[in-house]
Amino acid sequence: MTTLSQPSRRLFLGTAALGLGAAAAQLALPTTAHAESASTPASGPLASLGPLRQVEAGLLNVGYAELGPADGRAVILLHGWPYDIHSFVDVAPRLAAAGCRVIVPHLRGHGTTRFLSAATPRNGQQAAVALDIVALMDALHIRSATFGAFDWGARTADIIAALFPGRVDGLVSVSGYLINNREAIRASLPPAAEYAWWYQYYFATEHGRAGYEKNRHDFNKLIWKTASPKWAFSDAEFDRSAASFDNPDHVDVVIHNYRWRQSLAEGEARYDDIERRLAAGPAIAVPTIVMEGDANGAPHATGDAAFRGKFTGPYDYRVVTGGIGHNLPQEAPREFARAVLDVARLGA
Repeated sequence: MTTLSQPSRRLFLGTAALGLGAAAAQLALPTTAHAESASTPASGPLASLGPLRQVEAGLLNVGYAELGPADGRAVILLHGWPYDIHSFVDVAPRLAAAGCRVIVPHLRGHGTTRFLSAATPRNGQQAAVALDIVALMDALHIRSATFGAFDWGARTADIIAALFPGRVDGLVSVSGYLINNREAIRASLPPAAEYAWWYQYYFATEHGRAGYEKNRHDFNKLIWKTASPKWAFSDAEFDRSAASFDNPDHVDVVIHNYRWRQSLAEGEARYDDIERRLAAGPAIAVPTIVMEGDANGAPHATGDAAFRGKFTGPYDYRVVTGGIGHNLPQEAPREFARAVLDVARLGA
């Protein structure tokens, strides 16, 4: 789940270029959109992304879905925690039908993605996850892509857009600018705000680690409910994603991710330079659409004032209404797919 750095944490309190111009125009949205059918996936409650592929990329053997023509313009869709590739089960086919080559990978610690070496630290820090995706792009011979992402995935896409802008044609980021600054996170907040991050403090303890190991299915279902309080997902929909949490590295990666953010666990020296650059809060200059659901129960900024200045290129901000929570791509797939197509037009 998303953690906001300052000042976003404080505010929480208070496609012509893609060769898809016709498709993007057909799917254009106003700044505030009402989700057409948020609780009923267009292709059915047990829709599939098809057989997964595996590829060695960097430190991982990555499991991913691929849809659409091999020569289509690349789109990479990135999930968060506690979610998986099925957050895009109704987004990816829409984009494939519009002519995109759509890549939907399991992040480290999820699904069929595995570490190549038992000796590699099960590291969840933000730089490691971002470089996983750059390595995946290299392995799939993708020079640049449009990114659509939320939660951990949005942070990952934000990092790639900020540090490797030549690899990003456009960005759709749910909840905005999510790059972590550990020093800023150290600052204490009023009790009501701290309460929203209860799960991070739980994970900081060995009791919490053991509890997550034992109860990850029910724990993550609780997160789904609190992060998307108006989303009437079915048990079958949750269980489809929950299978991805049985990954043998899942608990290690998740616990390290949250302990690292709280400066309770060290990262790897190989990422130190990147983390120094990220701590400076680099701007994102690529064309960007930031999206937000009107019923997001996860910690997030109210409006985009706290992070608007971080996006220095063509930009749009869209709020999707109708009870849309944190898992915006799965709850409002039509609107999310339209944004992915529309973002190319911002820079045209």
